[in-house]
Amino acid sequence: MRRLPMLLWTAILLCACEAVLAQEKADASKGQTIVSRVCAACHGPDGNSPTPANPKLAGQIPEYIQKQLTNFKPASGAKSERENPIMAGMAAPLSADDVRNVAAYFAQQTPQPGAAKTKDNAVRGQKIWRAGDATRGVPACAACHGATGAGVPAQFPRLAGQYAEYTENQLKAFRSGTRANDANRTMRTIAANLTDADIAAVADYAAGLH
Repeated sequence: MRRLPMLLWTAILLCACEAVLAQEKADASKGQTIVSRVCAACHGPDGNSPTPANPKLAGQIPEYIQKQLTNFKPASGAKSERENPIMAGMAAPLSADDVRNVAAYFAQQTPQPGAAKTKDNAVRGQKIWRAGDATRGVPACAACHGATGAGVPAQFPRLAGQYAEYTENQLKAFRSGTRANDANRTMRTIAANLTDADIAAVADYAAGLH
């Protein structure tokens, strides 16, 4: 009975080592070349997007970027797991190595800090971020994305400093089901219990985290 926890920890450590080794094989310099040619116009040459319509990718967890680019790629005879006509066209020609290299490059860049726009939103957003709302089945955002919004490697993305407008749009997309590439419907389930005011507050608060 005592061997099971050890076996589980061994499996977790092996997965972590595999993620590290996979990332070590990535070539950020090759990723920079692709970024300058394909990604920079929308996301900035260093991943600090110049407009809220496109997310900041600087400092983002590389495994998360890899997943999103893979989900954007059109599947043969089927819809992409994450539908976006523009990103589908950008991701389609990228090989698995290209995706890994681009992710490595963006992950190494320094994200520019953001800021909450209103005090009221920041206060309300902080409560949801830190404690959630058990009465509505809303867990604390910090449980998955970290107290400072840095995210959890290979699982949950960095949200600190992200444009509030972008985060708000994604939460609403999860709530409506137009974005559905979250594992086990986690974000769709949480967002379904958030009001527009909740979403705006959390997005604004996350923008000010660093």
